[in-house]
Amino acid sequence: MAAGKTERKAAEAGAALSLAIRPLVRLPRAPLLRASLQHIAEAADLAGFGAEWADLRSRDAVLADFLGAVFEASPFLRDTAFMDFGRLLAILAADPDLRFREICETVGASWRTGDLDHLMSGLRRARREVALLVALADLGGVWSVEQVTAALTGFADVAVSAAVAFLLAEAHAAGTIRLPHPDEPARDCGWILLGMGKFGAAELNYSSDIDLIVLFDPDKADVADRDEIGTFFVKLTRRLVRILQEYTSDGYVFRTDLRLRPDPGSTPVAISTVAAFQYYEGRGQNWERAALIKAWPVAGDLAAGQSFLAELAPFIWRKYLDYAAIADIHSIKRQINEHRGHDQIAVAGHNVKLGRGGIREIEFFVQTQQLIAGGRDPELRGRRTLEMLTVLARKGWIAPEAERDLANGYRFLRQVEHRLQMIADEQTHTLPDSDEGLDVIARLMGEKTVKSFSKVLVATLEMVREHYTHLFEAAPSLSSTLGSLVFTGDDEDPETVATLAGLGYANPREVSRTIRGWHFGRYPAMRSAAARERLTEITPALLEALATTDNADAAFNAFDRFLARLPAGVQLFALLGSNPGLLNLLATIMGTAPRLAEIVTARPHVLDAVLDPAFFGRLPDRKILAARLDASLGEARALEEVLDRARIFGKEQAFLIGVRVITGTVGARAAGFAYADLADLLLSVLLDHVRKEFETVHGRMKKGRVALVALGKLGGREMTAASDLDLILLYDFAESAVSSDGERPLSGSQYYARLTQRLITAISARTAEGSLYEVDFRLRPSGNAGPLATHIRAFAEYQAKAAWTWEHMALTRARPIAGDRTLIAEMTAQARAVLTAPHDRKKVTRDVLDMRALLQAEKTAEGPWDLKQVPGGQVDIEFIAQYLQLVHGATHPDLLSFETEVVLASAAKAGLLPPPEAEILLPGLRLYQRLVQILRLCVVGPFEAKEAPRGLLDLLARAGDLPDFATLDAHLRATEKDVRASFERIIGKVPPKPRA
Repeated sequence: MAAGKTERKAAEAGAALSLAIRPLVRLPRAPLLRASLQHIAEAADLAGFGAEWADLRSRDAVLADFLGAVFEASPFLRDTAFMDFGRLLAILAADPDLRFREICETVGASWRTGDLDHLMSGLRRARREVALLVALADLGGVWSVEQVTAALTGFADVAVSAAVAFLLAEAHAAGTIRLPHPDEPARDCGWILLGMGKFGAAELNYSSDIDLIVLFDPDKADVADRDEIGTFFVKLTRRLVRILQEYTSDGYVFRTDLRLRPDPGSTPVAISTVAAFQYYEGRGQNWERAALIKAWPVAGDLAAGQSFLAELAPFIWRKYLDYAAIADIHSIKRQINEHRGHDQIAVAGHNVKLGRGGIREIEFFVQTQQLIAGGRDPELRGRRTLEMLTVLARKGWIAPEAERDLANGYRFLRQVEHRLQMIADEQTHTLPDSDEGLDVIARLMGEKTVKSFSKVLVATLEMVREHYTHLFEAAPSLSSTLGSLVFTGDDEDPETVATLAGLGYANPREVSRTIRGWHFGRYPAMRSAAARERLTEITPALLEALATTDNADAAFNAFDRFLARLPAGVQLFALLGSNPGLLNLLATIMGTAPRLAEIVTARPHVLDAVLDPAFFGRLPDRKILAARLDASLGEARALEEVLDRARIFGKEQAFLIGVRVITGTVGARAAGFAYADLADLLLSVLLDHVRKEFETVHGRMKKGRVALVALGKLGGREMTAASDLDLILLYDFAESAVSSDGERPLSGSQYYARLTQRLITAISARTAEGSLYEVDFRLRPSGNAGPLATHIRAFAEYQAKAAWTWEHMALTRARPIAGDRTLIAEMTAQARAVLTAPHDRKKVTRDVLDMRALLQAEKTAEGPWDLKQVPGGQVDIEFIAQYLQLVHGATHPDLLSFETEVVLASAAKAGLLPPPEAEILLPGLRLYQRLVQILRLCVVGPFEAKEAPRGLLDLLARAGDLPDFATLDAHLRATEKDVRASFERIIGKVPPKPRA
């Protein structure tokens, strides 16, 4: 771009978005605005747009400050903008509506090149531009929520349509299908793509997956080989999914979910319209009727899709509902609440979609009314939530104030949802747990403080919850209309309900209803008569085993989720019937260990390993794990598949470790080693794969080397099932190297920063198989303010000359786990040199005490069972070990170890830790580790003994080698008191607050 044109474009940018912003929104707060603006200036200079940015900033401080605030809050938007600074200026310069239409027009024609690589790259680049454009228009107040969701859906429409057109045109050229309109490939082609959920309703969220049901009409599709028509469309669909969701160097377009199709456990990804009709007419469920309300043809043969939905209308919209159907409809949201545990209205950690008072309750409020009344009134058959609220109010189904409140609440919660997702382009709906994270969301919502944001949010959630509760209070009571019934009948048997209540189930009617659903064959595992017979045989033992967990309803609901995901049931039910021990173990998992229950629910076959007689023996070592992982990844064809398989492997292996922990067949220390060995292996393999993929685009740096270093719990090999990963990445390359040697060369620092970002994504991004670990790189030199990757020289110089005492404390656990051996050796030597250098004891003492005071002030313990933060807890013992290493490392280098227990034992042996102190600290550490391993498996959030199931209390007492929980609780409190006294004797008293 010529300089003059660029300047004019920058000037246009200053006139376009800033004028739209000024009257519409309050600028987000930006505590580090100056630094953020400096980062933008540096990025502009690097991209050759320094003058344009400086000019824009001088003429329009509002726009500049707005961008600074947004990029400070959202790493994703910042990185996306900096990736192509010229594109950012172009977005700012154009009318957003016009710019969006131009993007869609380009995407819509992209299939015509006939080049798959060009198509995939173009879709991904367009997706990034849309993400940036939509975010700025949203945050700037230029677009309403409706415009934002419409734009996100509109791009999805054209992107999917372009991919479909490309595949059809390619197949037509190959002669495998004959298209009636080759220049409009999708027209009358017989391939139908129905958008479901928010996609079908044109309500996609910022980082949304897209839900599709893929069908083909055998009477319209003119496939060359009629005998293979199903196989043809399955292959076409799989290629479509790859085009959309494969993660390449340009990113991805959309994660794609095909699981809303009929009977996804046993049907191909594309099914015929005939088979779909047969399913819905014969076995269609009420939840599928609710889902199909939002169905809409989004790509492919649109006319055929509309015809299909028109023919399906009698299934979706019934003129009359029997009581059982209404009960089923009303149970959907109750099950969501009970299964997911979203019982409280809160701020930190609240799920704005599924939580109480969330988006789902507004949607379900509308859908319930539609299902009940839409059969008689076609005007109530719309797909969009806000439009249907208006119609429901106009028709008198809801009060005008309900429409107003819920519409406002919907818009507000969708804005919160979008801001959550645009921070890191994650499909998340859960608010951060930390004040720091909440502050980011508050800023992006234009609120001055977390408190003010929380006040608005809670008021909104409570308002939604009130309307939702009122809806169900107004619904007719079903129990009084139902007569006698048993599990295999149509009605509820009072005696069965009484029996369930006697076993300890708080919601016996719900349990009865769910079991009837099992016997009706509503889950794939229950389709065969043999499976239902086997389940009938084990049901009494199953209900009794689940009831012994003392949290019978939660255990039952977890088992129901497990059953819902099971593709077939005969073998498992027979196995449970002949192995009472396995049945009891499964009940224990479902009732006390939610993390394990989640894994076994997603992957039931992990139970096979538990049946191996050798399972409860020795844990597999690193060599065995590596061989198993290699076998698992061996057939992966792309990085995305590697990431999914790594997640599957990681979760399954973590499950097997967790089972050993709760059954008491492996100790806490061994479990910590096992979790760490698993993480080491997965990170090493992912680093290799990410590095190779990265090199295909950017090449290599001359003599480039990396070392991935673990700190914290992973570094100390003291991991639990819930540990996140503290990591830093070090690098080195030839001094003569200016840039990498690939097609898209990068400078050294830029090269390794992007490599690190790719690695973080590979580890923590949510794929179809979830995320692997949460990752934290804040322990790198300069923390979040510094580059993601650190040069080995900068690392060594920083640690030797500029690091704080707490950073040297963290360094005691710095354990290299992957990378190039020579750099690992250098890092190890440099860390050892720092730790064995003389440290000023008085300074170390003062700094350690101030650090402990800071932690006590900022992370106040939530009672004696907050084993990490409580005074006298894990942190105190870890600080003692690290303190001893720093003050004695110069004279006793053998004291250096990654593991806290080894440090304390070595200090005691060397006479640096008096025997009375060692007799307190070592048993205390072991007790905490045993209890924490159990708690991290069995509790999500703070542990409350009064609310804990009896089974969990028994597990904890066993882990503490004490007869009962009351004795354990008293022993724990005495231990904490002794540990804190030991801390004060060794280091000193913790000041009330950190000294300046």
